[in-house]
Amino acid sequence: MAFQKKTAISTLVLRILTLLSSIACIVLLVTDQIKFSDGSKTTFKDVIAYRYVLSTAVVGVTYTLVQLPFALYYAFKQKRLIHGELLPEFDFYGDKVVSLFLGTGVGAGFAVTFEFKDFLKDLFETLADLGVAEAGEFKSKLDKFLDRGNIATGLLFVAFICMALLSVLSSINKRM
Repeated sequence: MAFQKKTAISTLVLRILTLLSSIACIVLLVTDQIKFSDGSKTTFKDVIAYRYVLSTAVVGVTYTLVQLPFALYYAFKQKRLIHGELLPEFDFYGDKVVSLFLGTGVGAGFAVTFEFKDFLKDLFETLADLGVAEAGEFKSKLDKFLDRGNIATGLLFVAFICMALLSVLSSINKRM
């Protein structure tokens, strides 16, 4: 019985961590923008991979909000809110699918940030060599934009790790 209680509490803590890190990812991405001196601006919406990162975070939040009441009940009562095999099966398959989905968002976010930073480094070196005065300011703003995207993706990575651990716990719970 003590193992079941520890598992239930671990599940609750991991679900809360998943929720918080997914929400933080969403907030950071939605507020990520650059305003240039000519009045134009760039937001996360202009980078397709960042839109995908946002959508995976929204899926993580939605799924976790659905699961949270069941996890709370299970942690405090040490029994399922819905009896039978339905809830353990839903946990088992849902946790796996959502964790894999979050993992793809993490991969997309880190990949696009790495590729943009690598490409832009070479571009700004060339612009500096050509004597373009605004290149330094433009590079600084783009670096901040991409760094925020990277941090948001890092938060999604935390959500992915928590969900992957939940996937393992739901496999254990399914056998109990």
